[in-house]
Amino acid sequence: MKPLQISAETAQKLSKSLNVPIEQIMHMPQHILLAKLAELQKEEKKDQ
Repeated sequence: MKPLQISAETAQKLSKSLNVPIEQIMHMPQHILLAKLAELQKEEKKDQ
């Protein structure tokens, strides 16, 4: 599996918001990353 095609800045933001090391973000399967992002968005909408 190849690393995700995202910028370093994006990886840093994701690692900070998901509380996951950058290395783990870069090697995370894309479908899992998308699911985690969807969870984050739901939580943000709930907080507003």
